[in-house]
Amino acid sequence: MMFRWLLITLLVLFVALQYRLWFGEANLRQVWSLEQEIEQQREENQTLSLRNKQLEAEVRDLKTGLSALEERARSELGMIQEGETFFQLVEPGRSKSQSE
Repeated sequence: MMFRWLLITLLVLFVALQYRLWFGEANLRQVWSLEQEIEQQREENQTLSLRNKQLEAEVRDLKTGLSALEERARSELGMIQEGETFFQLVEPGRSKSQSE
């Protein structure tokens, strides 16, 4: 008889602990979900870290090297050096009057 009560008590405790493990506060599903979020954040951080390194290298190159600054002035601002001749090539096509 004593063994039966002990067994029932242990079974009730086991069920209560299992309930808390699966459905209580900070349950396993939440832990797994948080682990997935952590992994996604790590991947995003790695991507952003790579981008930051590239930007840092570009800033360092712009501060120290004139070639990067010159390249940016040419491509973004359309500037040319003194003594250079600018040629603009236009592909042959229909004129305005023909396209209307």
